[in-house]
Amino acid sequence: MASSRIKHNKQLLLYIFLCRVLMISWGLDQGSFTITGPPRGWNSYDAFSWIITEDEFLANAQIMADKLKSSGYEYVVVDFLWYRRVAPEASFTSPGFDLIDEWGRPVPDPARWPSTAGGKGFAPIATKVHAMGLKFGIHVMRGISTAAVSNNTPILGANGGPEGGPWTAQDIALTSRPCSWMPECFVSVNTSSKGGKAFINSLYQQYASWGVDFVKHDCVFGEDDLSLDEITTVSEAIVNTGRPMVYSLSPGVLATPSMGKLVDNLVDMYRATGDDWDTWNDLESHFDVARDFAAAGLIGVPRLQGSQSWPNLDMLPLGRLTNPGSKQGPHRSTRLTPDEQKTQITLWAMARSPLMYGGDLRDIDQATLSLITNTVILDINSKSFGNAEIVQGSSIEAVPVLSLISCEQATDTKWVIRNAESAGANDYLCWSVPEVINRAGELAHCLDWTVSSKPSISLNKKRRATEVGEHFSQTGFLHLWSASGGSMCLDSLHDPQRVAPNFDKITTKLFSSCSNQGSQIWKLTSEGQLESTSNSGVCVAIDAQVNTARIWAARGIEGQYYVAFFNLGLEASNMSTSLDKLIRSQNLAHGRGLSASTAAPSCTGKDVWSNQTMVGIPNGILSAIVPSHGCKLYSLTCVSN
Repeated sequence: MASSRIKHNKQLLLYIFLCRVLMISWGLDQGSFTITGPPRGWNSYDAFSWIITEDEFLANAQIMADKLKSSGYEYVVVDFLWYRRVAPEASFTSPGFDLIDEWGRPVPDPARWPSTAGGKGFAPIATKVHAMGLKFGIHVMRGISTAAVSNNTPILGANGGPEGGPWTAQDIALTSRPCSWMPECFVSVNTSSKGGKAFINSLYQQYASWGVDFVKHDCVFGEDDLSLDEITTVSEAIVNTGRPMVYSLSPGVLATPSMGKLVDNLVDMYRATGDDWDTWNDLESHFDVARDFAAAGLIGVPRLQGSQSWPNLDMLPLGRLTNPGSKQGPHRSTRLTPDEQKTQITLWAMARSPLMYGGDLRDIDQATLSLITNTVILDINSKSFGNAEIVQGSSIEAVPVLSLISCEQATDTKWVIRNAESAGANDYLCWSVPEVINRAGELAHCLDWTVSSKPSISLNKKRRATEVGEHFSQTGFLHLWSASGGSMCLDSLHDPQRVAPNFDKITTKLFSSCSNQGSQIWKLTSEGQLESTSNSGVCVAIDAQVNTARIWAARGIEGQYYVAFFNLGLEASNMSTSLDKLIRSQNLAHGRGLSASTAAPSCTGKDVWSNQTMVGIPNGILSAIVPSHGCKLYSLTCVSN
């Protein structure tokens, strides 16, 4: 039996390899066009956090059916804690409020989901969604709930437990492997045991019986929570149900392309980032991630099941939103400017990320609707290939970059305490670096410092003028505080060689919630270095050179060349690229398009966001003035001269 299974697996792998070879020879390899492309839809979290009700969900679903279905948006997803009672004392991290059935499986809270009462589960909701011509999805957490473990519920379909009777929740729970951000609520299960596999299978058989089409599986991916055993078991369980389900992983805090390659054959989409909210910090941090996953060839990788796998940059936090973890519904508009919104949807399209809208569809305005249904954006997202960042432009700004490196290498950064100007105010901790980078001379910038027995670094989005001019006041700065609830603190346990791109995205690279743990405690040495007190030899350094211009390119299935200019800087920038160089690089990589020519190609096309037709491009150089935090997107048709 074992030898037969090994032979079958070898044949299956050979079949996949031959298919990949054919796809490459046809120019349809990773990132090329597909019939469906990455999934599109709506997710409830950005607008409703965890407290959404049945009426609110179905109202959003109906609007998606009316306004977005024709543009390929088809999945409506209930995000996390649909099984948690919204009691006054309940929060998204508090145990003791989750509803489970007799087998330890989560069930919807009927107070919020009246149609699910009487043991019907989400089946009535899914039926209503399907009647709208849409597909229904749910969010699920890692492993098993601590509610099931506390009640030691039996496991459906599993006999012959360790004590000879049925398997129970306590038999399969791995309490030493909790979810890192909800440790009191969910822990892993032992998927190598009969009981653990039976529990996972019982979950997905139940979801299939409800009519679920999409599963967002949380706290199993990323640096702190990667659980390949559970991902593999869930992937197999979904196949065993016989019901097609999109299998999505979330989140992807500090995820790497190597992690993506571990799961791309098991899942349909996986988060390559941490949570993305409506701040420029979060948006900007996605550029390096998108570049790296595209360069690794991970866009649209074929799966064993015949579908494809997509790195996911997270939901689109546009329109009316709430706040992370809030118990309040949509109450504010997105903080992204119109230019930043165009930048986000353009990057998501060029990187072929799934498009999952996050705002309350009941309040979507025409500008936002036009943005997410733009036909060129959707064509790039679903049908383009060769998607990649082709060059970092030459635009350089003095935006401070913070990193953790060995103290032996950090000698260029000098730190000094300056006293506060007023009584009771925090002192300042200031740095300098020897490079002369602007007319003001040596870069110098100050952070707030609070004298404390346990000082640590935390991120603050406050803006203020500094001694080196207004330019630096726009970059944001750090406060050095004693750790307190809700703060974000620098942690020396992160890889000392990993560089945080700049202050606007440090939270996703080097920071975690403040806890007063030793790795978050820092000291100022007599040599002017900021050194970790627990991780020997690790210091904080500053680099001030940052590329702020990014250029992406892709090909369309009808021969188009898509080009996107992104300006990550604080001021408008003149960006350009040689079309001849662009086309040659694309043809070399993909073997399709114009033949080699000594003359510059002749191109016509459209400036997508201004909707202006372009007839001829002087000297074969595509150039534009790109606003701060903005982008330009072009769809070009080119011929050889």
